[in-house]
Amino acid sequence: MNQYLITAIALFGGICLAVQAAFSSQLGVLLKRPILASIATYSSGALVAIVFVMLFAREAVSLHAAKQVPWYLWFIGGLFSVVGITLYYFAIPRIGMGKMMAFGLCGQLLFSVIAGHFGWLGLPVEPMTIKRMIGVVAMSLGIFFVVSN
Repeated sequence: MNQYLITAIALFGGICLAVQAAFSSQLGVLLKRPILASIATYSSGALVAIVFVMLFAREAVSLHAAKQVPWYLWFIGGLFSVVGITLYYFAIPRIGMGKMMAFGLCGQLLFSVIAGHFGWLGLPVEPMTIKRMIGVVAMSLGIFFVVSN
């Protein structure tokens, strides 16, 4: 697939997540419980995902393949996702969308660079290079400027 198309898809994915976080944090404020906004988000998301699978899946997952997956992989992504997203919904009304997204991206960037360097969580190893370190510092400075008044 064309690298420009993949980049555009990644950018659009980020926009979708920011829009979703804004709407769901509003729901959390109105309900006075960010965790209820997470329940609504994941319930509606599950329904949409089921519809997408029914419309676009070319073949079903075999029972044999599903049995080969370690049990924890069926749940651990959801655990971290619910905790992370609920924390977003909690923080956005208090510090604002820009700051929350900046801090969230900073956390993602730092963890992904470290995890990639060591190959944690089954990720391919991406050694730390001077260019990558400069990129992390530059993005961290940008985040600092976004969050400072």
